[in-house]
Order: sequence, then structure tokens, then C-alpha cells
Amino acid sequence: MKIAKALTIAGSDSGGGAGIQADLKTFQERGVYGMSVITAVTAQNTLGVKSFHKVPTAILDDQLAAIREDLMPQAVKTGMLVDAEVIQHVAAELKNWSGIQLVIDPVMIAKGGEALLEREALQALQEDLLPLATLITPNIPEAEALVGMRIETAEAVEKAARMLIDLGAGAALIKGGHANTEQATDFFFSPQESIWLSSERFDTPHTHGTGCTFSACITAELAKGKSLVESVRTGKEFIRCAIKETLGIGHGHGPTNHFAYRECEQK
Repeated sequence: MKIAKALTIAGSDSGGGAGIQADLKTFQERGVYGMSVITAVTAQNTLGVKSFHKVPTAILDDQLAAIREDLMPQAVKTGMLVDAEVIQHVAAELKNWSGIQLVIDPVMIAKGGEALLEREALQALQEDLLPLATLITPNIPEAEALVGMRIETAEAVEKAARMLIDLGAGAALIKGGHANTEQATDFFFSPQESIWLSSERFDTPHTHGTGCTFSACITAELAKGKSLVESVRTGKEFIRCAIKETLGIGHGHGPTNHFAYRECEQK
């Protein structure tokens, strides 16, 4: 039996709700063998990020080489990349990985407001990594930073998505969780098609790791050979269930429920 493999390149979350931990949980739930390259170690919980330590680039390079030599994945996602140096090292390596699909979750700000991507890294993300992307999945504040414009209307969302394609991404998914709308509405755009995806909005503080989990599910589906649109649709339903069936743990922004989708499928 051929097993689909997916790799996450991101930071470690000691609270288990986001980053590497959320990605690996999601990969497992979607029947994909998950691997990781850790860019940073964070000390965090549902109340916020206390500190983080960047993994030395020599160790980063060794992790990437170890995967390439023995466990080449069908799909890769990136999350917290810390700074320009890390982005450039990751991009230089991934340029040589033929046939993989790359999902970029441009993690810039933690749920509590802490910056997780240094400002000077933005240009490296735009110029070095974005042109390698099959899909980029920013939320609205991240999309605003990437394209340099305010996004306050549906028309602006569509314009921003097109701008991300112009920057080199194969497709863009702008997530609407931060928008002041009745439903949680995301916009997917590629040169071939565009779709709006809406789901009910839940009144809960337990949304830590939603971006990581959403993009990880998409990555897992791509690793299994699903189309980009199929993968995005599955990811949307996966995260809807993960938010709806809250775990209710922690004293701040609690994690989503990574095993809720199994129960949703059975209903």
C-alpha cells in the first residue's frame, strides 16, 4: 500500500494547539504520514507566546536534507518561518524538490497579537518563497501585509487574491475569519477558477491554531492526490467542525478540536 506523505516546516507549539503539533495531528486525522522540520521552539499556551528560540540554520538544513534523502513527501506546508534567513534557506532547498505541492501559511501574528515573523522577512517571503507556492493561505491581516493594501470589502478581497497570483503564487485562499461578517467566508482564486466558501461563525474564543489546521488539512489532501479545489473544500469543512466541537481547554484562546471531523462525517 502506497502511503501519502506530507511535511510541515514550522515552529513547535508547546501548548499543542498550533504549529508543528497541530499540523501532525491533522495529517494523522486525514490518513497521511506526517513529518516535520522545526524552525523555532516556542514556549506558549492558550494565554500567549512567552518566548521562542530560532533553530540554528545548520540544523534546519540538516532536517530538510534528511527528509529529501529518504522520505520525500508529495506535499509540503510552511508555517512560522521566523526571519529572512530561514525563508531563504527553505526556499533554496525546496526549489530542488521536483513534483511537490507547496502550501504557504504565512504565519505572521499569533492569536494573542505577538509577532511571529520579523518585518524584514516579508520581502524574502514575497520574492523567494511565494513563487514556489501551489497555494498561499493568508488571513486578511496577513494578506494586507503581503499586498500592501487595506482589505475591507469583497471587491478588495478579490483584488488582493489576484495580486498574490501576480506575485507568483499558483493560487490564493484568503480566509475571512477576521472580517466583520455574519458568516466565516473565504475566497479561493486561481487562474482557472474562483469560489467563495462560507460557513457559520461560532462565538468561541477557542480558535488557536485555526490557520495551521486549515492549511495542514489542505496539504494532506493534496498529498493524497486530490485537486486543489477538493482539498480547499475539505479543509474548510475540517476546520468548521474543529471550531464547532470545541474542546474548551485552557484559560485563553483554546485549541481547535482536531478529531472533530471524524464525528462530523458520521452524522
